[in-house]
Amino acid sequence: MTQTNNRLMDEFAKLMTDAAGVAQGMRREVETAMRSQLERFMSELDMVQREEFEIVRDMALKARAENEALERRVAALEARVSADEDRPVVAD
Repeated sequence: MTQTNNRLMDEFAKLMTDAAGVAQGMRREVETAMRSQLERFMSELDMVQREEFEIVRDMALKARAENEALERRVAALEARVSADEDRPVVAD
């Protein structure tokens, strides 16, 4: 009886191991299918990728900094022109 009992338990353990392997394989297939569908859905939405967004953001930050520097430069030049216009003209 113990021989039959052990054999039955061995067969049951083998069956459970095989079932776990099948379940794991199915899980991988479902994950792959879901990932594929999600990527297709996202591409249809025409969403920008993170890397592209960060590149454009960096470009915008650089452009803003350059714009602010140019604004300061223009203001300094305007102040110089205004100061020159306020100076009395000396005739030789």
